[in-house]
Amino acid sequence: MITEVVLVDEQDQPLGRMEKMEAHQQGKLHRAFSIFIFNRKGEMLLQQRARGKYHSGGLWSNACCGHPLPGEETANAAKRRLKEELGFETGIEKIFDLTYKTDFNNGLKEHEFDHVFAGYYDGGVNFDPAEVMAISYQSLEEISHSLRSAPELYSVWFRLIFPRIMSWSSDKISITIPKT
Repeated sequence: MITEVVLVDEQDQPLGRMEKMEAHQQGKLHRAFSIFIFNRKGEMLLQQRARGKYHSGGLWSNACCGHPLPGEETANAAKRRLKEELGFETGIEKIFDLTYKTDFNNGLKEHEFDHVFAGYYDGGVNFDPAEVMAISYQSLEEISHSLRSAPELYSVWFRLIFPRIMSWSSDKISITIPKT
């Protein structure tokens, strides 16, 4: 199956489409999303990417990432991938955008206009082993310590986004944490 990504300019205005691997080989700016999921204790859901992923295999990252298909709303794409990769549905809210560019050792390049979403979930996770090796809920402090001591264990985009997540206080997150 050929998957296309949406090529965009620096303001996220669509410029066209391109086959996903070709966009990553050429380093073309394209639309993407990253989802951060928290539980009631305020812990963040991390996923360890499957080793067979086209880049960053075996690295820890946020709950889910992906690319909207041409014509697909970004928030709908994020919800779709969350269900496909981790096997659950929950409300998510867009919290900010980030553009980044990086090169990988295998010759691929990421150049993404990344829409960052957050949500809360406390249920079971039934992840797709083709996408995810393992999951873990960890406190922001635990993650911060691990990032300082072993940043190479985490995806590039996670290392870029996490400081902005850390700067939040619980009352700044407008998503309502379910009360028990």
